[in-house]
Amino acid sequence: MQVDRIALLYPFFTSLAIGLLIGLERERSPAARAGLRTFSLVALAGTLGAVLSEKTGAPWLLAAGLLVLGGMMVATYWRDPAEGDPGTTTVAAVVVCYALGALVWFGMEQLAVTLAVATTALLYFKPELSGVSRSLTRLDLVSILQFAVLSFVILPILPNQNYGPYNALNPYQIWWIVVLISGLSLAGYAALRVAGQRHGTLLTGLFGGIASSTATTLAFSRHGRDSPQLAGMAALVILLANWVVLARLSVLIAVLAPTLLLSVLPMFLGGALGGLVVIYLAWRNLDTRDDAPRLEMKNPTEIRAALSFGVLYAVVLFAAAWLSDLVGSRGVYAVALVSGLTDLDAITLSSLRLFNLGNLQAHQTATAILLAMLANTVFKSSLAVVIGGATLARKVLPGMFAVAAGLVLGWLVG
Repeated sequence: MQVDRIALLYPFFTSLAIGLLIGLERERSPAARAGLRTFSLVALAGTLGAVLSEKTGAPWLLAAGLLVLGGMMVATYWRDPAEGDPGTTTVAAVVVCYALGALVWFGMEQLAVTLAVATTALLYFKPELSGVSRSLTRLDLVSILQFAVLSFVILPILPNQNYGPYNALNPYQIWWIVVLISGLSLAGYAALRVAGQRHGTLLTGLFGGIASSTATTLAFSRHGRDSPQLAGMAALVILLANWVVLARLSVLIAVLAPTLLLSVLPMFLGGALGGLVVIYLAWRNLDTRDDAPRLEMKNPTEIRAALSFGVLYAVVLFAAAWLSDLVGSRGVYAVALVSGLTDLDAITLSSLRLFNLGNLQAHQTATAILLAMLANTVFKSSLAVVIGGATLARKVLPGMFAVAAGLVLGWLVG
């Protein structure tokens, strides 16, 4: 009996904790007309409103409570407005707190607590969020809007069904891959915008690799050619960006084909360890007096580029399936070598798709990914040699070779 009473009080304790959490943040704001006590009572009121609406069969009671509390807060600020603060944020927080209290009673405690933490974070980090919004350029806003279109407008309307010969083409899956790659590129672009060059060469290489290792290799090869005194820094950025590709592909495989991860793990570990040795030596010999040139990135989520990648991915997917059926696994290997020269993501994701469909075995998929990575490494090494010149080539090629040798050694061991 005692246990039942405690269980009955549990939702109210949870609501009280939610109100205290949000109220604690509002208490520190001098302009806020609601603090710890008010938000605690608001959350409890939300739970009580949910209880009454459920027990009496009158759902309007919950809505009425929200209107009363919201009206009281609006009247408070209207009667005695705070200078420079219209109070809209606090009013919105009161409404959210009331709704979270209701969610607790309806059995969604985990969701309510998660949203309460997110709400408190939004309130607390107001200065940082305001600073970020003011620093956004037109390109940043366009990138965010275009990514939203790719993710929330185009993706939901595509059919999740296999089409074409070999059932190789699935519009939803193809576009989901486009969204995934665009999201990774947008994350890298945002990291570059926020961190900039101030935090050094290491972060530039890491973020550049997330955004686009090819763009990073091309940009810093030019910097190494134009400013020979920066060749050491440019080489380190290029090596880091291409090393990050290993981690990036590992994440993609873990998400899209987790059963394949153990088969490719020795290969990726071999490449990663080989690259780390050279990167560490390059970092130790780096002249810290060098000023890092700025890496300029284009819009990472441009819809035309996304469409081009989607078409390329679909073509590679179909070609791999067709050649695999025609001449066996050797067809996929030929596609891997050719397409891997310019775009590593498309053939990798296509191979994972064929693996999930059962058209490729684990060893064949790992081999296709290896060939694509080797071809891609050769292509980027050529960029560094042709564009960067002999000085940059001497610093970049040992690292590229170490990664390639580690990949092959890991593939043989695996």
